[in-house]
Amino acid sequence: MTHTMPLANSSFYQPSTFLLTGFPGLEANHHWISIPFCVFYLIGLSGNCLILIIIKKTQSLHKPMYYFLSMLAMTDLGLALCTLPTTLGIFWFKIRKIEFNACLTQMYFIHILSVMESSVLLAMAFDRFIAISNPLRYSSILTESTIIKTGLAIISRAVISLLPIPFLLKRLTYCGDNVLSHSFCFHPDIMKLACADIKVNILYGLIVILSTVGVDFVFIVLSYVLILKTVVSLTTKEKCLKALNTCVSHICAVLIFFIPMIGLSVLHRCGNNVPPMLNIVVAYIYLIVPPVLNPIIYSVKSKLIRRAMLRTLWWKNESM
Repeated sequence: MTHTMPLANSSFYQPSTFLLTGFPGLEANHHWISIPFCVFYLIGLSGNCLILIIIKKTQSLHKPMYYFLSMLAMTDLGLALCTLPTTLGIFWFKIRKIEFNACLTQMYFIHILSVMESSVLLAMAFDRFIAISNPLRYSSILTESTIIKTGLAIISRAVISLLPIPFLLKRLTYCGDNVLSHSFCFHPDIMKLACADIKVNILYGLIVILSTVGVDFVFIVLSYVLILKTVVSLTTKEKCLKALNTCVSHICAVLIFFIPMIGLSVLHRCGNNVPPMLNIVVAYIYLIVPPVLNPIIYSVKSKLIRRAMLRTLWWKNESM
C-alpha cells in the first residue's frame, strides 16, 4: 500500500484518530457477527469472575496452584475488558474512530496483559514441577509470601518492559492512511502506518517479545521436560498417569495462548501476502479464546473447582 502524507507545512504529522476495522466486506452482517462475540465475552467474563469468587470463598482452594489460577483469571478478565468496548462498538454502533492517545493506551494494556499471561503460565509450570518432583517441600517452597512476590514481579516485568512502546510510536510521523487492521489497537498494526523509519520499533518489539514471551516459553518447555523425567521414574503406571493428569489443564492453557500468539507475530512480520481475513481471525483467537476456554478447561479438569462452582451456583439458586 502506498502511503501519502497529508498536505501540511510541517513534516511531522500524527492523526488525531485511527479507524478500527471489524470484518472488511461483511459490514452489513456485523450485527449477526456480534452474537457469537457477545456469547464469547459473556462466557469469558462470567467464567473468570466465577473462578475468582470460588477461589476466594473456598478454603480448600487456598493453595499455590489455585492462587496462580486466580492470577490467570484476572489477566484473562483484563484482556477481555480491553478489547470488548471497541469490538462491540464496531459491531453494534459502527463506531470506528478511536483517539490517538486512547489507541496507544489500549495497545499498551493489551500487550502488558499478554506478557503477564505468559509469565503466569510460566509460574504455573514451575508450580506443577515442584508439586510433582518435590511434593514434600511444595508448601514450604511456594509460600504465600513467595506467591505475592511472584505476582508483583510479573506485573513489574510487563509494565517496565513495554513502557517505551507508546513513546516510540508517538515519536513517529504518520501517513494519510489511518485505518487499522483490527477492532483494537496493536503495536505492529499502528507501526505500519508510519512514514518514518520504524527499525527501532521493530527491533525493540522483537527484543521485548523474545526476552519475555520467548524466554517464558523456553522455560515452560524445560519445566515439562523435567516433569516428564520425574514422572518416568515413578514406580507405578497409576502414579505416573495421576501426575500427568494434574498438568493437562495447564498444557491446554499454554497451547491456546502460545499457538495463536506465535501465529499472529509471524503474520504481522512475514505475512504480507496472506489474506487480511486470516490476520483478523487469528488476532481474535489470540485475544478472545483464552479468556473463554481457560475457566472451562479448569472447571472440567479440576474436581475441587467443579464442586465449589456447583455449590456456589446451587447456593445462588437457593437464595433466589
